[in-house]
This record gives sequence, C-alpha cells and structure tokens, in this order.
Amino acid sequence: MFFGDFMFSVFPAMFGIIFVIVIGIFIATAIKGVSQWNKNNKSPVLTVEAEVVTKRQNVTHHHHHDANAAMHTSTSTSYYVTFQVESGDRLELHVAGQEYGMLAEGDYGRLTFQGTRYLGFERSQG
Repeated sequence: MFFGDFMFSVFPAMFGIIFVIVIGIFIATAIKGVSQWNKNNKSPVLTVEAEVVTKRQNVTHHHHHDANAAMHTSTSTSYYVTFQVESGDRLELHVAGQEYGMLAEGDYGRLTFQGTRYLGFERSQG
C-alpha cells in the first residue's frame, strides 16, 4: 500500500522535472543556434589562401513510429571539411554535399567564409 501511494506521489514530480529539463534543452539549443547565426552575420566575409586538410561525414539515423505501430527509418548526413590557412590555423566548416564531393584532400586555393559559415572554395590552377 505504501509503495503504491509513494509512486503516485513521486511520478508526477519526476515527470514534471523531466519535462522542464527537455524544454530547457530545446530552448538552450535554439538560443545557441540563433546566437551563432547572428554572430556569423556580423562577421566580415574573408577570402584567404587555404588547403583542404581533411574531410568527414556525420551520419545520423532517425527512427519514427506511426499510428499503425510501423517503424520508419531515415538517415541524414552532414559534411565537414577542415581547411588550413597560411598562418597554420585550421578551421572546420560545414559544407553542402555537392561541395563536399568536389573537394579533395590536398586541394589548395582561395577559401571564402563568414564566421563559421562556408561560402566557397576556388581551387588554384597548377
């Protein structure tokens, strides 16, 4: 009897705490994204000599259940390229899949970016 009463009194509090934590994480993520977007917009557009040092992909899998209890799976891939500029500094930028496919490690050219936003890469001839 005591255990049942205890569960009915604790469960709503635990559910409330978890709900607040999830909403807090959602809000913090949204604020971080808007802040980065704003910071990028305020950054100057720079074009520098750079070399493609490395490339990587991040594949995420998503599982969805519909009303008929059927499960659907989808995946998404994010593409990143690390560039090394003349000063020796490296920066990793998120790029579109088409850009990712056009770049190769060892490519040298002119990188254009704004904050953490990739704008383009023009390969040098020769």
